[in-house]
Amino acid sequence: MPETQTISPFLEPEHPALAEELEAFVEEQIAPLGPPADDDAGRTQARTVLDRLGKAGWAAYAVPPEASGAERAPGLRTCCLIRESLAYASPLADAVFALQALGTGPLSDSGDDAQREKWLPRIAAGEVMTAFAMSEREAGSDVSAIATRAERDGDDWILDGGKWFISNAGIADLYTVFASTDPAAGVGGLGCFLVPATTPGLRFVAPQVLSAPHPLGEIELNGCRVPADHLLGPPNGGFKLGMRTLDRLRATVAAAACGIAARALAEARAHAAERRQFGRTLDDFQLVQASLANMATELASARLLTYRAAWEADQAGPEVTYRSAMAKLQATEAAQRIVDAAIQILGGRGVLAEHPVDHLYRAVRALRIYEGASDIQRLVIARRLPELK
Repeated sequence: MPETQTISPFLEPEHPALAEELEAFVEEQIAPLGPPADDDAGRTQARTVLDRLGKAGWAAYAVPPEASGAERAPGLRTCCLIRESLAYASPLADAVFALQALGTGPLSDSGDDAQREKWLPRIAAGEVMTAFAMSEREAGSDVSAIATRAERDGDDWILDGGKWFISNAGIADLYTVFASTDPAAGVGGLGCFLVPATTPGLRFVAPQVLSAPHPLGEIELNGCRVPADHLLGPPNGGFKLGMRTLDRLRATVAAAACGIAARALAEARAHAAERRQFGRTLDDFQLVQASLANMATELASARLLTYRAAWEADQAGPEVTYRSAMAKLQATEAAQRIVDAAIQILGGRGVLAEHPVDHLYRAVRALRIYEGASDIQRLVIARRLPELK
């Protein structure tokens, strides 16, 4: 669970109490679910998690406060605390919350009053599951390669193409789809559309099964007709809208990595304190002590960068892109190292399929790829360096 003393310089007075509420919710409602056995079970559990997040009021923090009726302003720091708490207990539950925020981001950013009033309250209540449909077979980091087309036809838009590696594919109620409205303009000719799952022409093709349970899959849009009022912002504003959403939420990916790392450290410490070898417990050995110290230090530094970036975003600061990129890079890479070190301390137990750290090992790797791979974050950071004083 998130401890708030380390990151207190970047928190508001109400955040520690919020963290305590989160801990109670996660222990009572999320942890008992356990890891799903397979992809089908993961998809079912994802809807269960969303329902519980909605009923407990936590899903409301994925949307603006005016739409959710939440008494406390969400803020990115609160989203980070939520993701860190959920990821500690269940990477799948973390993904469910994250996708609500990601899929809702463009709507919160550029939706008109009618669009927001129709969808956001239901999303906040956990009644509508969202998906962010940008990636394609040939368009991952290179968004300019998006081939899905959107052509105007009277009062409608017709979408044709396919989306690949889409979280919540097949179980989402609402897809935020990025499509080319002007292929000659590259990223300057992308639009962003709200596409309900029941829209004729939208088809779930197949799941894409990861080693860690996570509802992922492929969708197809074949003559998928949506009204003009399903467009978010201008027809050529999709790229900026998508990048703003990813930019803002990147720090929360770092928070999820911190949650996974914290759980790995806790499991390693508990094992080291109990496991006896050569007449003494593992934590009596200096090499084990050194490993635990390195893990704790890496985690603390990652958390400081993460909540510094979230604080910057909440203050509408000028360096959100730079600091979020740095936080995601450090936290996800550190989490990978921390989980790996935990397995080394646990030995054979750490690679048993039923062990929590093995689940973490399978879950953590994806964080270094999605919402901007580590190498992309390095490029973002390097390109910003000349501008910094």
